[in-house]
Amino acid sequence: MNKRATAAEFVGAPVDSAPSSGPSPVRRPTRLKFALFAGVLVILILLVTLAAVRERSVRGPAAGPVLPPPRPAPTAAEEIYARALWSVHGAVKTEAFRMTMIGMKYKLGNADRADFRTRLDAAADAFRTAEGQVRALTPPPSLQSVHAEYLEAVQLFERSVAEMRRAADDDRTEHLVAAYPLSQEASRKLLRVGKAIWPGEYVPN
Repeated sequence: MNKRATAAEFVGAPVDSAPSSGPSPVRRPTRLKFALFAGVLVILILLVTLAAVRERSVRGPAAGPVLPPPRPAPTAAEEIYARALWSVHGAVKTEAFRMTMIGMKYKLGNADRADFRTRLDAAADAFRTAEGQVRALTPPPSLQSVHAEYLEAVQLFERSVAEMRRAADDDRTEHLVAAYPLSQEASRKLLRVGKAIWPGEYVPN
């Protein structure tokens, strides 16, 4: 019996059982999972891109802002009426401004009752004259509603002056409060008329 034990016999392992120098079999499943995940991600990106392109092609280009149609040119009859009403309009605006200012001065105590009454009488005469001038105009059919609204505005100013005149008689400021919404509504009507027949030229008081 050979009493010399080889190194292999001593450790109880075969001689050819040295560790292999190749890649570890544990890493192969990890690399495979990463490759599958990357492939799925690429496919998802492609699907999303294709869906977005398809939706854009179906909808077409984005629509721009909708612009209002161009304003039609006024007819000869409309121009004649607009010029005639403009000659009245200047006096109406001036008197409406004066009426507002004298009302504010009186309420603040910067005008006496006699002066207040005199100014209001002048405003009443001016509006009465303007009403007669407007009634004398003959608007074309296309401006009948504009004509009626302007006439209503002048009449509202007349009612406002009459209400303020009561304050000059009894010195009660609640008449001024009642007159204010009448003149405001009249001013709004003038603004609408101005936009209809004097675009870009009318500046409300």
